[in-house]
Amino acid sequence: MSMMSKLIPVSVLMALPAAASAAEPAVGASQGKGLAVIGGGLAVLGAGIGIGLIGKGATESMARQPEKAGAIQTAAIILAVFIEGATLFAVAAGFLAA
Repeated sequence: MSMMSKLIPVSVLMALPAAASAAEPAVGASQGKGLAVIGGGLAVLGAGIGIGLIGKGATESMARQPEKAGAIQTAAIILAVFIEGATLFAVAAGFLAA
């Protein structure tokens, strides 16, 4: 199973907090908050997988070309920061939607 086919269901589940906030007011507020917590957890899980893949790729690249290690490390850190920022945004949006 490819990585993309694994991430598509996770991204669908991350949309659950927004779907919970669109529900009618008759639904209990605790259900929406529970879905927000699940969505936040899935966002953090996805970020952990993404940063792990960046670290794996950077390590393999530095092993192949040690003379480029500085540039590769800098690029990997910048990419990890972008993933962390997107994760923070996703968690905040999930909690604000509930």
